[in-house]
Amino acid sequence: QVQSVESGGGLVQAGGSLRLSCATFGFPFSSYAMAWYRQAPGKQRELVATITSGGSANYVDSVKGRFTISRDNAKNTVSLQMDSLKPEDTAVYYCNLKGDFKSFASWGPGTQVTVSS
Repeated sequence: QVQSVESGGGLVQAGGSLRLSCATFGFPFSSYAMAWYRQAPGKQRELVATITSGGSANYVDSVKGRFTISRDNAKNTVSLQMDSLKPEDTAVYYCNLKGDFKSFASWGPGTQVTVSS
């Protein structure tokens, strides 16, 4: 069962930056593709970025060029560098396996990101 703890969120002005981190436990991290997801108030959870076990990254169009996902297989962590933040990036951010996330039963507490205009 995947266990994760996200950190690094906060309140930032539009145009600012944050770096999120996710510590994972309980599974062979280096063998799995990982992802960051987010859930804005009143909206469904959505995919933000993915990274393969080998480090290849992909992003949804709304964050391309602004967010960078990375991983450290030695430390079982995945990170999300977020630059040029916009108010519409406000959400709770979660990390988890890449996949059919709507069926995932296990989620960490998430970390709140709030971007003020």
